[in-house]
Order: sequence, then structure tokens, then C-alpha cells
Amino acid sequence: MSIYDSIRSQLVPITPEGYPFIGAFALASLILFWLWSPLGWLGTLATIWCAYFFRDPPRVTPVREGLVVAPADGRISQVTSAVPPTDLDLGSTPLPRISIFMSVFDCHVNRSPAAGKVEKIVYHAGKFLNADLDKASVDNERNCLVIATAGTRIAVVQIAGLVARRIVCFVRSGQAVGAGERFGMIRFGSRLDVYLPEGTPPLVAVGQTSIAGETVLADLRASDAGRAFRSG
Repeated sequence: MSIYDSIRSQLVPITPEGYPFIGAFALASLILFWLWSPLGWLGTLATIWCAYFFRDPPRVTPVREGLVVAPADGRISQVTSAVPPTDLDLGSTPLPRISIFMSVFDCHVNRSPAAGKVEKIVYHAGKFLNADLDKASVDNERNCLVIATAGTRIAVVQIAGLVARRIVCFVRSGQAVGAGERFGMIRFGSRLDVYLPEGTPPLVAVGQTSIAGETVLADLRASDAGRAFRSG
């Protein structure tokens, strides 16, 4: 292995979505250095933050069938029951909903919460309210996915926030996805909601930190004979 390969293997990967932004920040830093060096150093710090924001570290996803994993890094901001968006065709009965708030310091690459098939993708233009507010799930710009998995359906909703101005989705309707597989990202600071099947008990609590593709949110097969799972 060459020195270059050795150094590269130690660095956290950057999602391709981030390279144009990192390049723009770096170019702005060079211009600022030319104008006044203290501004250039501030631009350099901003460039480092931009590279940090677009990091895409590898994750080890639990492979047990029926597990629902976190689609995002961040803080569990809500564990409640709510009626899912009507255009997802998940009925009018309140379903268990887990909300994850991503700050501008969290990794923003989103991962599929379960293995299955993307049945539907619905995008809505909207406002850019604080993503931590409950009404953000209805009023804000959002992108909704319904995934058929383990004989049932779950939904994951990407919600833009105060700073976020762009929701990116990498998958399409009808596509098969694996648990923990990258399906999109949101720039810069936002929230994801996961709607679970009726009666599914969440395995996380408000205030807990989640890791995309690794933290187990629920077990869809918890009622199976001999099935047991303990979080933490």
C-alpha cells in the first residue's frame, strides 16, 4: 500500500454531493486570503466545517430481519403517535412516529430504515420552519417514502428546516433498498420522521442520540416466538 492509499484509508469519506460546496468554500477562502488574511483563515475554518458536514462514514447495520434502524444521525426529538401524511395512503389511524433532529454538526446522509421495496415517493414544497417544531411535519418542505418490508409498510419523511434548502433523494419508486442503504440527504440541518406499523413499540427514547444505519428504532417481529431484543 502506498503512502497516499494509507492516508486516504484513514480519512472519512465525503459524499459526492458535497464536493461542489467544498470547492466553492475553498475558492472563497483563497479570494478572502487575497483581500485580507484573517478573513481567509475564517474561510478556511468554514471549508473544514463544510467537509465535515458532508462526511459519509461507513456504518455497520444489524442484519436481523424485521429491525428498523435509524435513517439519520441526530437526537431523538419525539416519540409519539401521529396520523401520517394522507398522500402516503397509510390510513387515518395515528401510528407510532419517531422523529430525529439533525443539527448542522450531524452527518446528513440518510439511510433506509429497513430492507424492502420503495412503494411510493411523494415530494411537497413548503415552508422552512424550525424542524424541531411539531407543525414542521405538515408545513415544511418534505420528501416522503413508503417502504414495503416484512409483510407491512413503514414510512420515512425527510423534512427541511430553518437552514435546509435542498432535499436530495437517491432512490426511485419501485426500487429495492437494503437496511442501512443510503437513500438521500438534506442540506443543512433538518429532521426525519419514521412512521411504524400500528402497535409497534419504539425501542428508543426522547433525548437519545441515534446513528444512521446502526441504532435500532423498533423490531417489527418482536411478537414472534422466541424473539427478544434489548436496546443498549
